[in-house]
Amino acid sequence: MPMKVGFIGLGIMGSRMAANLLREGHDLTVYNRTRAKAEALLGSGAHWAGSPAAAARGVEVLITMLSEPTAVRAVAEGPQGFLDGLNAGALWVDCSTVNPSFSREMGGACDRLGLRFLDAPVSGSKGPAEKGELAFLVGGAEADVATARPLLDVMGSGVSHMGPVGAGSAMKMVTNLLLGMGAVAFAEALVLGESLGIARETLLDKLLGGRMTPGFLAGKKAKFANGTYEVEFPLQWLHKDLQLVSTTAYETGVVLPAAHATKEVFGLARRAGLGEQDYSAVVEVLARKGGA
Repeated sequence: MPMKVGFIGLGIMGSRMAANLLREGHDLTVYNRTRAKAEALLGSGAHWAGSPAAAARGVEVLITMLSEPTAVRAVAEGPQGFLDGLNAGALWVDCSTVNPSFSREMGGACDRLGLRFLDAPVSGSKGPAEKGELAFLVGGAEADVATARPLLDVMGSGVSHMGPVGAGSAMKMVTNLLLGMGAVAFAEALVLGESLGIARETLLDKLLGGRMTPGFLAGKKAKFANGTYEVEFPLQWLHKDLQLVSTTAYETGVVLPAAHATKEVFGLARRAGLGEQDYSAVVEVLARKGGA
C-alpha cells in the first residue's frame, strides 16, 4: 500500500533510493540543500519541500540520507528542522552513516517528542542503490522495523534488525572499518608488488578474487587497472566514517591502533585531492609516496 513519505538528502545514494520509492508508487516529498539534485525526481512526480520541516509535514515516514552527524543535526534540529514538522507517532528512519552514540541521542530526542526512530545505515554503493539492492542494518523497536520494512524492501534486498536504537549504526562502524582497512592493505600489497617489478596487471589478476583479498575489491579491478576512479562510494566519506570509528572507540574505551593508522592514510589521500573519487583511489596516494 502506498505511503506518504518524506525524503531528505539526494546525493549519490539518496537520489537513487528516493527514485525507487517513487517508482513503487509512494507519495514522495523531497528536500535537498540544492534543489538541482531533486529535478529528476520532481519530473517523475515527487513533491518539493522548501525546508526540512516542510518535507516532514503530514508524512508517515521520514527518511534521511545525509553525509555526517552535523548534517543530520542541522536538518533535524536547526532552523526549520523536521523534528518540528513531524506529526506525533511519525517514524524517522535515518539511513546516514553516523556513530552509535549520535543515533541514540537522536532516538532520545524522538522519544521526548512522541516520535519513533530507527537508525538504518546501508551497506552498498551507487550500483546497488540504483538497483534497489542495498542491505539495511537497523536499530530500533521491532514494531517500527515492521512499519519501515515495506519501504526498505523497495530500496534494498535485505533488512537485518541488529537490536535497539544505535545497533544498526554500531554494525555499520564495524563493516566500514573492515572496508577501509581492506582497501589500505590491498593498496600496500599492490605498491609493494610493483616496487618489486611485478606488473600491475599481473598483480590484479593474481590478487583480485583470491582467498587473501577482500571480495568487495573484486569489482574495482577496472579502476585499479586504468588508474581512473569513477565514484561509487566517495573516499572522503569513508575517511569520515573512519573518524567516527575513532570517536566510537574513544567513547567505548577500546584500543584500535590499526584503525587509526588506516584513517590517517585516507586523510593523506584527501589532502592529495582524491576525496571526491572512489575510495579505491587510496591506492594512488600510497603509490605516489612509495615511488611505485
